[in-house]
Amino acid sequence: MKRYKLYLFDFDYTLADSSRGIVMCFQNVLKRNGYPDISDETIKKTIGLTLEEAFSSMTGKKDPDVLSRWRKEYVATADRVMNDATRLFDEVPAMLEALRMQGAKIGIISTKYRYRIEDFLLRHFESLPVDLIIGGEDVSSAKPSPEGINAALERLGIAAEETLYCGDSTVDGATARNAGVDFLGVLHGVTPRKELARYPNVGIAASLIEILSSCSN
Repeated sequence: MKRYKLYLFDFDYTLADSSRGIVMCFQNVLKRNGYPDISDETIKKTIGLTLEEAFSSMTGKKDPDVLSRWRKEYVATADRVMNDATRLFDEVPAMLEALRMQGAKIGIISTKYRYRIEDFLLRHFESLPVDLIIGGEDVSSAKPSPEGINAALERLGIAAEETLYCGDSTVDGATARNAGVDFLGVLHGVTPRKELARYPNVGIAASLIEILSSCSN
């Protein structure tokens, strides 16, 4: 894999496993609102969607007022429990340090709220290990819209052809395609290799160690 000037990452199932916290928060809201039978695996398959999209996908509800209320209930629960139930993938600290040592810029583009990502990272690093974070509250159109990636390119002054976006889902693959940047699929999540491979990519990796190997070239 070639070296890039800018490495952008999804967060959930890419840099960290927050599935336990996500399941807890969704089950809390779903059971309270009359949906006790939605499985944990069904919930995990919605990771990467906006909260409204995920609730709608699982329940069939389309009413924006209902979905907005459920989102607020979810966020209130997540503010209490999410980061305690989230695990940083083992290779991430060494990978981020290696990218820094080679002079690359680093960013996170996620549907997760920026403030929660910042809080999580500061639990694991002395200071934020990335140059920017664009969360769900920072864009008007969620992924697979390229808005978040385009904002990162503009703010950091780096061209699309010098950028790699890493993610675990088909939403991430579509986001990279729509933004015109290279895509590395990561198999940390629940999306199988064959689905990620449907999108233009420079590779489908078992983990972000693939990036570490390129840093040493």
